[in-house]
Amino acid sequence: MTQLKLPDIAAQTQAYAVPLNWVGMCGIALPVQFEGRTAAANVDAGVSLVDGSSRGIHMSRLYLALGSLEHQPLTPLAIRQLLEDFLSSHASLSSAAYLRFSFEHLLNRPALISPLAGWKSYAVTVDARIENEVFHVELSVSVPYSSTCPCSAALARQLIQQQFQTHFSEQNIEKAAVLQWLGSAEGIVATPHSQRSTAQVQVRLSSNPQVLPITELIDRIEASLGTAVQTAVKRADEQAFALANGQNLMFCEDAARRLHKALRQMEWSTAFKLRVEHAESLHAHDAVATSQWQWDVSYAV
Repeated sequence: MTQLKLPDIAAQTQAYAVPLNWVGMCGIALPVQFEGRTAAANVDAGVSLVDGSSRGIHMSRLYLALGSLEHQPLTPLAIRQLLEDFLSSHASLSSAAYLRFSFEHLLNRPALISPLAGWKSYAVTVDARIENEVFHVELSVSVPYSSTCPCSAALARQLIQQQFQTHFSEQNIEKAAVLQWLGSAEGIVATPHSQRSTAQVQVRLSSNPQVLPITELIDRIEASLGTAVQTAVKRADEQAFALANGQNLMFCEDAARRLHKALRQMEWSTAFKLRVEHAESLHAHDAVATSQWQWDVSYAV
């Protein structure tokens, strides 16, 4: 029996010849090796289709090429080689190749005072492309933190002052009485409101980076804000966290400016954009601020 040749519908000429910017797949499950651990990533992979007369690309070639990342660290060099493989497998069809990796990055974080520690998960995205023969890599991270409103802190202090005047109306005040009053519910009649907040940062790396500095970027963000959310804590850690919030009062505008300053000091960054969101505990809506540096597209809410 003569074996019939399998039809290749994708190779057939398309009557309506129009080039396409991006053709590929999204949401591909792939294990990736990063910082000595395996992360479950979702990957988007694609190429441009500059040959408008071609009906489509060879998606199976992109999918199979992704297997090269299963047993090697996720580095800029490995990503660049994969993108070059995408283009070589579509030499007559494509001029640009794209990749996006999305995964959760786990970091073990110590408590502020006690010897406790716990794991924190950070949403990470790595965007890479070869376009016009130029290789680009961008890192995006989402970092939670706590923010205490400066206005509510000032209003709370004023109420405490008023309560102090009411309670201690006489001229001679004993230190012991004041200390006891300060430690009572009657003394601290008001507290400032704080909220869990989020910093979303996207950074474009300099040319030919050797590593993906994801942990360094997260550390820089948390250090600049000073109030990273905690994992396992004892009362001493909770007290230290309250102190950190009291010493780092910030509106969303303050947080955005702190981050902008910190990101500008990173030598391996050529551009960035950021967005901070304070999930208000006073209002039903949230407060947002954005900033960017040398980004070629305007960034808005």
